[in-house]
Amino acid sequence: MAAHKPVEWVQAVVNRFDEQLPIKAGQQNTHTKVSTEHNKECLINISKYKFSLVISGLTNILKNVNNMRIFGETAEKNLYLSQLIILDTLEKCLAGQPKDTMRLDETMLVKQLLPEICHFIHTYREGNQHAAELRNSASGVLFSLSCNNFNAVFSRISTRLQELTVCSEDNADVHDIELLQYISVDCSKLKRLLQETVFKFKALKKVAQLAVINSLEKAFWNWVENYPDEFTKLYQTPQTDMADCAEKLFDLVDGFAESTKRKAAVWPLQIILLVLCPEIIQDIAKDVVEETKMNKKLFLDNLRKALAGHSGSRQLTESAAIACVKLCKASTYINWEDNSVIFLLVQSMVVDLKNLLFNPSKPFSRGNQNADVDLMIDCLVSCFRINPHNNQHFKICLAQNSPSTFHYVLVNSLHRIITNSALDWWPKIDAVYCHSMELRSMFSETLHKAIQGCGSHPAVRMTPSLTFKEKMTSLKFKEKPTDLETRSYKFLLLSLVKLIHADPKLLLCNPRKQGPETQGSTAELITGLVQLVPQSSMPDIAQEAMEALLVLHQLDSIDLWNPDAPIETFWEISSQMLFCICKKLTSHQMLSSTEILKWLREILICRNKFLLKNKQSDRSSCHFLFLYDVSGGGTSQISLDHEEMIRCAPGATLRKGKGNSSMESTAGCSGTPICRQAQTKLEVALYMFLWSPDIEAVLVAMSCFRHLCEEADIRCGVDEVSVHNFLPNYNTFMEFASVSNMMSTGRAALQKRVMALLRRIEHPTAGNTEAWEDTHAKWEQATKLILNYPKTKMEDGQVTESLHKTIVKRRMSHVSGGGSIDLSDTDSLQEWINMTGFLCALGGVCLQHRSNAGLATYSPPMGPVNERKGSMISMVSTEGNAETPVSKFIDRLLTLMVCNHEKVGLQIRTNIKDLVGLELSPALYPMLFNKLKNTISKFFDSQGQVLLTETNTQFVEQTIAIMKNLLDNHTEGSSEHLGQASIETMMLNLVRYVRVLGNLVHAIQIKTKLCQLVEVMMERRDDLSFCQEMKFRNKMVEYLTDWVMGTSNQATDEDVKCLTRDLDQASMEAVVSLLAGLPLQPEEGDGVELMEAKSQLFLKYFTLFMNLLNDCSEVEDESAQTGGRKRGMSRRLASLRHCTVLAMSNLLNANVDSGLMHSIG
Repeated sequence: MAAHKPVEWVQAVVNRFDEQLPIKAGQQNTHTKVSTEHNKECLINISKYKFSLVISGLTNILKNVNNMRIFGETAEKNLYLSQLIILDTLEKCLAGQPKDTMRLDETMLVKQLLPEICHFIHTYREGNQHAAELRNSASGVLFSLSCNNFNAVFSRISTRLQELTVCSEDNADVHDIELLQYISVDCSKLKRLLQETVFKFKALKKVAQLAVINSLEKAFWNWVENYPDEFTKLYQTPQTDMADCAEKLFDLVDGFAESTKRKAAVWPLQIILLVLCPEIIQDIAKDVVEETKMNKKLFLDNLRKALAGHSGSRQLTESAAIACVKLCKASTYINWEDNSVIFLLVQSMVVDLKNLLFNPSKPFSRGNQNADVDLMIDCLVSCFRINPHNNQHFKICLAQNSPSTFHYVLVNSLHRIITNSALDWWPKIDAVYCHSMELRSMFSETLHKAIQGCGSHPAVRMTPSLTFKEKMTSLKFKEKPTDLETRSYKFLLLSLVKLIHADPKLLLCNPRKQGPETQGSTAELITGLVQLVPQSSMPDIAQEAMEALLVLHQLDSIDLWNPDAPIETFWEISSQMLFCICKKLTSHQMLSSTEILKWLREILICRNKFLLKNKQSDRSSCHFLFLYDVSGGGTSQISLDHEEMIRCAPGATLRKGKGNSSMESTAGCSGTPICRQAQTKLEVALYMFLWSPDIEAVLVAMSCFRHLCEEADIRCGVDEVSVHNFLPNYNTFMEFASVSNMMSTGRAALQKRVMALLRRIEHPTAGNTEAWEDTHAKWEQATKLILNYPKTKMEDGQVTESLHKTIVKRRMSHVSGGGSIDLSDTDSLQEWINMTGFLCALGGVCLQHRSNAGLATYSPPMGPVNERKGSMISMVSTEGNAETPVSKFIDRLLTLMVCNHEKVGLQIRTNIKDLVGLELSPALYPMLFNKLKNTISKFFDSQGQVLLTETNTQFVEQTIAIMKNLLDNHTEGSSEHLGQASIETMMLNLVRYVRVLGNLVHAIQIKTKLCQLVEVMMERRDDLSFCQEMKFRNKMVEYLTDWVMGTSNQATDEDVKCLTRDLDQASMEAVVSLLAGLPLQPEEGDGVELMEAKSQLFLKYFTLFMNLLNDCSEVEDESAQTGGRKRGMSRRLASLRHCTVLAMSNLLNANVDSGLMHSIG
C-alpha cells in the first residue's frame, strides 16, 4: 500500500496517531504510552520522505484539538497532554525537514501551522502550569520551523512591523513582534533583523518600540547560544556591516531613552549593541574619543555610576545590573586573546556587580524573584568562566546563614557549568571540587528540612516549566510561611539532586580525608538519596534521586566511594541501599513501583559490572563469601530496620537487633550480615512482584533473577565453589529469567507459567520463606476486604487503586482494621487471585514454619523417586500443625471453596477450585487430603446420617472438582506426595453424601463428576496409598453400581435422558477401573457361607450388567423403529455397551471360582 498509494498510507498513519491521543483514547497507561511513542517515531520517519503530508496532517489534528470543547479536570489534562504530544512530534518532524522542500510547502506551513503555534505563544497565562509548558513546546516548534523557513516567519514579523508604523493606536497588538524571541537566528539573519528595525524604529509607537527592544535582545542570545563560533569570529574578524547596523540602532534607542524609565528599558539592549561593535569598544577605551562615539562612552559611565548606586534611581541601578550581567555573559564567548579591552571593561564593573547581587544583608530584589534568580545564575556562571579561581562569591552563597535563594542560585549555576561547556576555554567544574564538603552539608540539611515538612504537606509536582518564582508566587496567598519554606527547600533539594546526577564527583570528592571519613560521607550522601526514592509527595525529586543513584553506581563513581577500600565500601553501602529499597518495595509503599523495579534492575547490572571488574581483588574480602544453609531455611540474619540504617553510616557501628552484639562495619567480615539481609530482601521483593496484576512488573521481576544469577556466577568463579552455595535456587531463577525474554502472552498464561516455576523452587531460603509469609499476611487482609465489600467501600464512592495501594493507605494512616476496596477495579481482584496462586505454588517449599526450620527438610520435586524418598518432609502428623501459616492458609482456602459473596462469590469459588486443583504444590497434597477428609466427615451425624445442606453440597462438588484436577494434572513431583495420606475415607464419604442427593439434574451431574474422579483415582492407583484397598474398592463398586440404570428408564425429558445415560457411562467406566483385578469381598460370612455370599454378589453384578446390555439394545431398537435415532445417543449406547462388556470381563477374570458357573449359565 505504501508503494502504490502513499497518500492513503500516510493518512492512515496520521489517523492512527490521532485516535490514540489521550483526548480521544482516554487516560494513558504504560501500553498506550508505548503505542503513542511508536506512532510518533513512525510519523517522524515518514516525514523525511513525505514531509508535506505529515505536517499537513499534524496541523489539522492540532487545529481540531484546539477547537474541542472539554469539561472537567481529567478532560483538561488529556487535552493538554494531547497538545504536548502533537507539538513535540511537529518539532521533531520540522527538525528533520528535507532541504529540497518546495516553495509551495513553505507557503502551506506558514498559512496553516504558524497561526496555531502563535496561539500557544500569545495566549500564555502567567502562573498557569499547562500554558507555560505548552508555550515552551510551541516555541520549540517555532524555532525548528524558522530554521528552514526563516523567510516565511520573518515575513510575518516584517509585515506586522510595517503595519505598526502606520498604526495610530496606543495599545496596538505586538504579539507578532515578540516572535523574534523564539526564532532561529544566525549572523546573517540577525543582521537582517537589525536592518529592518533600524529602518522602521522611529515610525513605531512607544509600545511597539519597547516590544522590539525587548525581543531583539532575546534574539541576540538565540544567536550566541546556538552559533557561538559565529559570535567568537566577530571579534577575530570584525564585520563592518553588522557593526554599522548595531551602531545606528544604538543611536536610535539612545535618542528614545529620554526619561529614566526609558533608559532602564533600553540599557540591556544597548550593551548588547555595543558588544556587536568590537572596534567601537576599542575606540572608547582610549583617552580621546570621537564626537560620534561620545554617547557610547557616556553610556558606559552612566552604567558604572548606576551600578555603584550613585545614579539616584533604583530603576537605573537594577537596569545597570542587568546590562552588566549581559556584558559579562557575552564576554565569556570571546577569547581573551582576541579582545582584551572588553575584559578590562568587565573587570571595571564586576566588583560592584557582585556586591550588588550577592549581598546577604541586602539581597537584590526587583519584585520578580524568578527573574532575579536567573540574573544571579547568569552572573555567577559568567564570573566563574571569566576567573574560576576568584570564588569569594561562591563562599558567600555556600554560607549556611545566607538566604536560601543564594543556595538555589549557586546549585543551579554549578549545574549549568557542568552541563553547558560549549567552548574550549570555559573552565571545568573540577575547579569547584574543593567545596564538596560544603555542598554535602547543604544537601543533608536541605534533605532534613524538606522531609521534615513532608508529613503535613500535599504532593507538589515540580515540573521544569514552572520556575522557582512562579511556584513561590502561586503559593504566596494560600500557604502559611512554614509551607513556603518547605516548598523552597523542595526546589533547592531537586536542584541539588540534579547536581549529583550531573556530576557525582562534585559531591564525592574528599581531598585530604582518611578512608573511614570518606566512606562515611559517601554513605550519608547515598542514604539521603535512598530516602528520597519512596517520597510520593515529591515525585520529581524521587525520579531524579533514582537517576543520581544510578550514576553513583557507575564504575568510575564507585571507585570514589572510598579509594582506600573500594570493595569493602561497595558491599557495605550498596547492600544497605538495596536492603532499604527492597524493604519499601515489599511493603508496597511506593507509587510507580514497576518503574522503581526497572531502575533496580539497572542498579543490579551496575553492581555486577563492578564485581566483574574487581573479581580478582574480591578474594581478599571475606564478607564477599556468604553461603546459604539450605538445610534449615536460609542464612542467619540480623534485624536491621530502615530507620536504623538511615542513622547508621558505614564508618560507625552497625548493631544487631534483639540484643545481639554489635559489629564494626568497616573492617574484616563486617559486611556479611547486611549483605545477606540485602540479598534476602531483594529475593523477597522479586518473589512478591510475581503476583502483581501488572504484566510488565512480573516480567521485570523475572528478568531481575538473571542478575542475581550473574552475581552468583561471578562470586563462585572467584572462589571456585558451586554456584548453588551462593544461590540455592539458581536453576529455577535462570528459568524465570529466560521466560521473561520469551513471554508475550496474556496475564493468565503468564501467571500459569510463573506458578509452574514456583513449584520447582527446590530449597527453602530466608527469601522465599519471608516472601510467602508476607504475601500470606497481605492475602489475609485482602480477603477480609473482599468479603466485607461493600461494607468497607468508601462512602464517597471513590474507586481505589489495586490492593498494593489499598494496603499501603491503611498502613500509612495507621488505621487498624480500616482500608477499602472497589471490586469494579478488576486489578484488585486479579491481584488477590495471583496472590492465591502464588501461595499455593510456593507453599510446599515454605511448608515447614521458619521457627521449626531445623526439624525438617524439604525434598523438591526433582530427580528419581528412589533418591528422594529419604529426604521428604517428615511430619509428626500429616494433619498439619494448626499453628503454621501454611496450615492456616489451607484452612482459609477450604472456607472460600463455598464463598457465597454477592458480587464475587462465583469468581472466588471458581478460582479456588482451579488454583488448588491445578497449581498447588505437591508437598501440600497430604495436608490438603487430611483437611478435606476432616471437613467432609463433619457432614454426617453421630449415627452416620447425612447432614444435607446447600453449603455442604457445594463443598462436596468443589472437592470432587479439585481432586479430579489434582489427580488428572500429573504435576511434576506429585507422585511422591500423593501417597503420604490415604484418601479412602474421604472418597467413601463423598460417595455416601452424593448418594442421598436424589435424581434432580444437578444431583445427576455431581454423581457423574464423582464417577469420573473415581476413574482418575484408579489411574493414579500406583501413586496413592490405601489402608484396605480391596475392601475400599468393593465398597465403591457397591455404591456406584446402584447408580446404573437408576433413573434412565423413568426419565421423560430428552435432556435428562442424556444426562442419565452420561451417569450410566461414567458409573460403568469407574466400575471397570475398580473391578480390574478385584476379588469380590462380601461384608459378612466365612467358609461356605462366604463362598455363597461371594457367588450371590457376583450374580448381582453380572445380572445388572446383562440388564444394562439388554436395555441398550432395546433403546436402539426403539429408535430404529420410530426413525428418531440420533447420532449422539447412538454413540453413547455403543460406548456404554463396550464399558459394560469390559466390566463383565474384569469381574469374571478376578472371580473365576465364583463366577464361571453364572456366566456360562
